[in-house]
Formats: sequence, C-alpha cells, structure tokens
Amino acid sequence: MSRFHTQLYCPYQLTINDFSKANVQLAIEQAKIYYPCCGKSVCKGCAYSFYKSANVRKCPFCNSDHDNKSYEDRFEYTMKRVEANDPTSICLLAQHYHHGWAGLQQNPAKAVELYARAAELGCSEAHSYLGDFYDARGNLKMASFHYEAAAMAGDESARNNIGSTEYLAGNLERAVKHWTIAASAGCCCAMNELRMAFEEGEISKESIDSTLKAYNSSCSEVRSEARDAHIRAIIEG
Repeated sequence: MSRFHTQLYCPYQLTINDFSKANVQLAIEQAKIYYPCCGKSVCKGCAYSFYKSANVRKCPFCNSDHDNKSYEDRFEYTMKRVEANDPTSICLLAQHYHHGWAGLQQNPAKAVELYARAAELGCSEAHSYLGDFYDARGNLKMASFHYEAAAMAGDESARNNIGSTEYLAGNLERAVKHWTIAASAGCCCAMNELRMAFEEGEISKESIDSTLKAYNSSCSEVRSEARDAHIRAIIEG
C-alpha cells in the first residue's frame, strides 16, 4: 500500500512541471474490462468503441447480452469460469469473499485460498491482492513476497508498493529506484510518491524531471481516441 494512503489519488495538487490531468484520469479509471461469459478481457477504449457501434451492453467476444443479464446470471458465468480454472475469475471470486461483495459473507481464509490458486495459475493481480492482504495485517515478509512476484510479472502498482515498503524500512535509495521504474512505466501513484519525495528534498529536480518525462511518454503510448472518449463519458456521467 502507499506510504501516504490519504494522498493516493491527489495528484491534482502537484506543483512540478506537467502532471497531465488526462494521464491522471487514465490511472484512476481501470484500463480493461473482463467478460466472465467467455473469460476474456479487453481495453475499455475498445469496449467503448464496440458499444458505440450499435452493440450496447454486448460482449465484444461472444456477442452475448452480458450487461443485460441479472447479477445472479453474471455471477453464474463467473462460477463456470472458476470451475474451468480461469485465473481471472478465481481472483474475482476471491475479491468477493475478501470484501463481502454480492451478499457473500466475508471469509478472509477463503479469499486467500482463492487468491493463491489464481496466482499459481499465473494471475499477477492475485499476487498484488495477496500483497495488500498481508500488508494490511502487518506481515511485511509475505506482502513483499507477493508484491515482488506481481512486479516481476509487470504489475507496476505492486512495484510502487515495494517502494513504499522500502521507504518505511528506511531504505530511501531502494524505494526511489522502485518508484522510478514504476513511474517510468506509467504508474501514477509512483509518480506521486516521487513528487512528495522531491518536495521533502529527498531527490533532485533533475531526477524527477527525467522520470516525469518518461512517465508522460508511457502514458501517451496507451492513450487513444477511444480510451479518451471513454474517460470523458465517465467524467460527464
């Protein structure tokens, strides 16, 4: 978790250079949507374009009326994918037990079991969620293990959390290294951590300028007209 939990999504307060508003919106809005009817994920920009082409509420893969189904029907899709050992659906079910969603009783032990199963099947998000789970309970050894596994699989938010753990342990140099890698790959939270470190005099202006340039470049690579249109639709309600 971030070392400054209350400031996790407060990058509008930045005072250095250009922390692009559009890039912040990219970070806050999840980049993909998962369809348990066929066990596939797609960029939300692509999904938005699909919906706008007279395919409202349909799955872009199997064309089923996924969003018109009741929650119970959609949950049945998820359970079928769980039975088929689909790691994303298993991770999603773990979240339901973790947080008590959809009327399920909170069951941390069941959640961890399912997260671990999804992680073994290659779901990096499950490793990240396990990191959060153990971090919240003060088990930094297990949290670090899972954050590192997620980061090695390309989860930059997990790498950001490694940086925060290193910072709290007094390892500033290692923290900055992890934040820099994550921010350069487009992680908004890591860029925000570096901004705060800069304001506290812990890193140089040259260093943060260089990382900010890489951050904005990475964000521009994943932006598209469709994704920007989706973000505008969310903001405008």
